[in-house]
Amino acid sequence: MTAVTAVGAYTPRFRISAEAFEAAWGHFQAAGISEKAVPAADEDALTMGYEAAIRALEAAELEGTDVDWLAFATSTPPVAEGDLTARLGAMLAVSESATRHVFTGSTRAGTRAIWAGVDAIDANASGATALVVTADAPVGHPDGELDHAAGAGAAALVLEPDGPAHIADRAEFARPYPGTRFRNTGDDETQGLGVTQYDRRAFTQTIGGAVAELEREPDPEAAVIQAPDGKLPYRAAGAAGVDTDDIQAAATVHDLGDLGAASVPVSLAAALAAGTGSILAVSYGSGAGADAFALETAGDVPARIDLEGEDTLSYAEYLRQRGVVTTGPPSGGGAYVSVPSWQRSIPQRYRLEAGRCPDCGALSFPPTGACDGCGTLDAAESVELAGTGTVEAVTTISQGGAPPEFASHQSRSGDYAAAIVALDAAADDRDRDGDENRNGNGNGNETAGANTNGDTATPRTVSVPAMGTDAAPDAFAVGDRVETTIRRIYTQEGVTRYGFKIRPQTP
Repeated sequence: MTAVTAVGAYTPRFRISAEAFEAAWGHFQAAGISEKAVPAADEDALTMGYEAAIRALEAAELEGTDVDWLAFATSTPPVAEGDLTARLGAMLAVSESATRHVFTGSTRAGTRAIWAGVDAIDANASGATALVVTADAPVGHPDGELDHAAGAGAAALVLEPDGPAHIADRAEFARPYPGTRFRNTGDDETQGLGVTQYDRRAFTQTIGGAVAELEREPDPEAAVIQAPDGKLPYRAAGAAGVDTDDIQAAATVHDLGDLGAASVPVSLAAALAAGTGSILAVSYGSGAGADAFALETAGDVPARIDLEGEDTLSYAEYLRQRGVVTTGPPSGGGAYVSVPSWQRSIPQRYRLEAGRCPDCGALSFPPTGACDGCGTLDAAESVELAGTGTVEAVTTISQGGAPPEFASHQSRSGDYAAAIVALDAAADDRDRDGDENRNGNGNGNETAGANTNGDTATPRTVSVPAMGTDAAPDAFAVGDRVETTIRRIYTQEGVTRYGFKIRPQTP
């Protein structure tokens, strides 16, 4: 019986309140939502999915190489055509031969991915590890109920043959209800016909139909119900056979908004992290279809859940982060990096792959050419940096100061930090003897020294340029400790470049 063995969840740091919408429009149409999560200018479904995935893997004490089956689900993919699991897998260091699936086109996509993951685990008699990643950031018309409710967030579940949270039962149901919620080809904004009674009937009947197909009547401690707003899930309580208190126990919509395909996975991850003993999880996808899962837990589920917001936006700032009120890229283009050149640098940009000289041990980033430390032409040994470091120099990029390729980002995000960071060597590289680096061969791009007892070298570093994210520029200062994450860098020729950025290191 397939089990959830670890979970991770992530939401962006930005929040906008119902009051901010009321001040801008004179009304707020998202019933039951007090505030919602807002993606930053350099975030999208793929980067949020990465954030949730690394948290789930850390909670499970697994590496990307341990994943046999990878799924990514979203109703708002960054590209309409393209296998996003190729990029996500590379970011996580998942084997290139691992099985991969993309699920999209519906807010039901997240539970469709979980369903397929269960099938994959059940079909593998020798045991396997599946990673199901769901992220979403729906968008509607600025003065519409869909946009007023639309939040952003991601969740990742590790599935294995046995573990603390068993998926004891599951069922699905579909009935045609066209026009309840849809996004036409070529459109960015989700819309609906706004026929209230019709929408409610589609929602409650489809959810009730999935629950009725379960083999046993649920009696959960918490009910995770798809949440297009803060009231509709409670209207489905009777159809799902649960109390409104059961729904309230697992609800995240009131503080995060409508998370689309991630609505059920994020609330499920939060409920599991809270130690909930039995959970009914039911998704809904307009059109309409639903999936129902009954989970029983017997022990703590390892979890890393980051759902707290830090920065509140005004409505104008909200529109700017969305790119609604910003200008396009300036004429003249900017520095050109071809897609093939960028592809060759993906190991460095995604996983901080550096080179270590086989003769003197000096680190180089990127690992190309002769060693700057000793001049050897011998091929460098590939090593991955730790993803943490120390700020060596920093400045603030303001309007008019960004290179053309970053001007659109600066227009949306506002001022950002640009820094030189001494990134740490990986943990298994820090205890290497540093004597070879104390003989004057260093070139200034890497450092080494002795501990007070003289036994081993202190962590060696390599200096790299990086953009700041997740904090205002004044949050970065020389000597501060930082960590890396992956975000959007810029888009050129219609292709978004993703790579590492830095943010203040979490305790």
